[in-house]
Amino acid sequence: MKGVRFLVDDTGHKKAVQIDLDLYGGLWEDIHDSLLAASRKDEPRETFASVKARLKRQDKLNDNG
Repeated sequence: MKGVRFLVDDTGHKKAVQIDLDLYGGLWEDIHDSLLAASRKDEPRETFASVKARLKRQDKLNDNG
């Protein structure tokens, strides 16, 4: 595939990939977002209601939100 190169170890197993960001920059952003989300999967969650209440207390959310 044009713009994609696999780096292999001495036994021929793929260990890394290089992508041409001029060609696949948008795809890289999606990959990065997925990796970031996966790395945070075990972090504590906050409900929408608590986020909304906190933003209102901080005067960062109007009454219509």
